[in-house]
Amino acid sequence: MAGHSKWAQIKHKKAITDARKGKLFSKLARELTVAAKLGGGDPDGNPRLRAAIEKAKEANMPQDNIRRAIQKGTGELEGASYEEAVYEGYGPGGAALLIQTLTDNRNRTPAELRHILSKHGGNMGEAGCVAWMFQKRGYILVQKQATDEDTLLDVVLEAGALDMKNDPQEENYEVITSPEDLAKVKAAIQEAGIPIALAEVTMLPKSYVPLDAQQAQQMQKLLEALEEHDDVQAVYTNCDMPEEALERSA
Repeated sequence: MAGHSKWAQIKHKKAITDARKGKLFSKLARELTVAAKLGGGDPDGNPRLRAAIEKAKEANMPQDNIRRAIQKGTGELEGASYEEAVYEGYGPGGAALLIQTLTDNRNRTPAELRHILSKHGGNMGEAGCVAWMFQKRGYILVQKQATDEDTLLDVVLEAGALDMKNDPQEENYEVITSPEDLAKVKAAIQEAGIPIALAEVTMLPKSYVPLDAQQAQQMQKLLEALEEHDDVQAVYTNCDMPEEALERSA
């Protein structure tokens, strides 16, 4: 899991402390609206909506904003119609990029993403060119200071986790689940009184592409530019950045 844990933590901290709350809330609102549109407005029967609500609450999104976004999805309020689209490409050093978007204009979005990629040393690829390099998984980070390895391992395996990793160089244990079992494993950890640093459904790389310091700096600028785009909901990469480059971005 080299590279993923630290980058996931950095993104998580930035999302929670980001001064540009308006942009973050806009992205969260889109996901709430689409989740409600596709699966209904009841989070108990709509796992995607339940996860979106949890993420919105973690970001301190006002309850009224959450409710209105859901109502737009269920048709109770008028709102823009968003479509899901995934774009694939490559960044510096040949690292793969998987870009998930929610857009109200499928002509505008790919053109703007192509411009961002080319500006930062990347390029857009054909559909399917990198998707095979990733697996959809539930991903949980637990700080090592919060519990010991054996205790956590017993809890997560009993709850149905696929794997748990303990990299001596990392500050967190990494728990891997199927997307469907994420909520169950997360609940088991919480019921055991163990705090969770991060829990999400993500796209985990099957292998990693190492970057040198210069490539890592360029990749970080590219990732930040992509994530700043209004239509981009998530960006996944299989790059492995040097320790010093990650520390500078934290």
